[in-house]
Amino acid sequence: MAIGVAIIGSGIFVKDEHLPAVLKTPNLTLKAIYSRSEASAADAAGEIEGVDIYHDGLGDGRGYHALLLREDIQAVIIALPIPIQPSFIEKALLANKHVLSEKPIAMNLSTAAMLLNWYTAKINPKSASWCVAENFRSLDSFEYARQEILKMGRVLHFRVEVFANAKRGWKYLGGLLLDSGIHDIAGMRLLLGPENPIDRVSAFTAQIRPHLPPTDTLDAIWKTKSGVTGTFSISFGTTLAGPSSYTVGCEQGSVSVRRDAVVVRAEGAPEERTVAFPAQGWGVEREVADWARAVEAGERLPRLSPEEAYKDLVVLERMLESGERGGVPIDMQQLDMW
Repeated sequence: MAIGVAIIGSGIFVKDEHLPAVLKTPNLTLKAIYSRSEASAADAAGEIEGVDIYHDGLGDGRGYHALLLREDIQAVIIALPIPIQPSFIEKALLANKHVLSEKPIAMNLSTAAMLLNWYTAKINPKSASWCVAENFRSLDSFEYARQEILKMGRVLHFRVEVFANAKRGWKYLGGLLLDSGIHDIAGMRLLLGPENPIDRVSAFTAQIRPHLPPTDTLDAIWKTKSGVTGTFSISFGTTLAGPSSYTVGCEQGSVSVRRDAVVVRAEGAPEERTVAFPAQGWGVEREVADWARAVEAGERLPRLSPEEAYKDLVVLERMLESGERGGVPIDMQQLDMW
């Protein structure tokens, strides 16, 4: 029997990614869409048949609480503005709904820690599980690259380069670095693997563009517990161009992810090898399908665990802290909490 699911949110990413992914997942049935206004919820639902609309209209009994009371809805996908998501996550889990919430785990580490501590202490994941939708961990290109890296011996060095010239941003802590840059942290952590956890960071930060507060550019050095160092360079306010790249150099060659392609350079090989992934999209279809299978089977989905999302946020906050302190190296003690 298919899992009844509701989508909480009605933004562009919901309409472009979450809705199509749910509709393509055979073991999910879309039951409802919630948004703050009736118009935005109706717009997201469009012409989809059998989908009920919930919103924050006064006294009409069609708000979020009413949606959570429905027994035919066993799971929710939450994609709301970052600052308000934690309260929606908590209410859904208390209502015994399985949750897939959009990254990042929370707006800051203090909120994330409180939510994660509460979840591990109070909620039975068998009846109400929580996953964080970090779609870079569901991109086939990153998974393929990770397997190639494992074939090439010890990691020697790495680098991340992400450049964009964004026209708008967000004013809360981290700005676009929190909303978008968290993907790049997750992607490189996946490539480095558990054998190379981040141990220390040193960073310089800046706000290059006045419309991209509070920080739009970050250049950092990471050091892993294994002693490997690498660079993490990202800017949303630059005219530097080129595809985003995530490269790991190993004893027997290097592997580079460039969004929809992976370039493998093996030591001694006459030429590099490129493997394309033209159909992977943003990884949301696979992410939602894997989540649905895990919910159906009553199993954990480690790569989308809130613990992994928490570690991504630790790395980001420590880099921002280092930047505020003029590049002072910062240790990653909180990575060992979960």
